[in-house]
Amino acid sequence: MAQYDIGDVVRMKKKHPCGNDEWEVMRTGMDFRIKCLKCKRQVWLDRPSFEKSVRKILKKGIKEETEN
Repeated sequence: MAQYDIGDVVRMKKKHPCGNDEWEVMRTGMDFRIKCLKCKRQVWLDRPSFEKSVRKILKKGIKEETEN
């Protein structure tokens, strides 16, 4: 199972109506908020739908640091 972080750029299976298939991860957790890199529209997806739709991680973003 892939680990997704804020700032990752992913390629999705389906294209957005604007014609782009590259998205930036804005929020992770139970739900994902992703932003289209062409038209800047943001979409919320539940985790299973997001993980099923991702084809490839194109660029890794910043890794969230957690304090123990």
